Amino acid sequence: MSAEELLARARRGLRRVTPQELAALPGALVVDIRPHHDRLAEGEVPGSVPVERIVLEWRLDPRGAHRMPGFDAGTTVVVLCNEGYASSLAARDLQRVGLPRATDLVGGFRAYAAAGLPVRAGATPAIT
Repeated sequence: MSAEELLARARRGLRRVTPQELAALPGALVVDIRPHHDRLAEGEVPGSVPVERIVLEWRLDPRGAHRMPGFDAGTTVVVLCNEGYASSLAARDLQRVGLPRATDLVGGFRAYAAAGLPVRAGATPAIT
């Protein structure tokens, strides 16, 4: 299976949100999986939580011993990356660990910023 086929298959199970929908989505946990250098150069979505991709499933497993606080299996989780590709695969994986409302941001952070939505300068330390 090609990477494109894998991505298309992952997206079939998601109800992806646009940047405008994200701005109007109350109570969602917005998870930024972009590398630190991208967040430092481009900024972050206000209120988002940066989580290193390598530990994403462990920090967001609603039943896991290593999960971060502040969410449960019913929480809408919106994952974002630079352009909305890696985030689709990550959201699919979060659904598999027990977050059925996990999804991702169409176009990623760059689409969000291009839409003129608020951006927080700098980079918050990621959860590792």
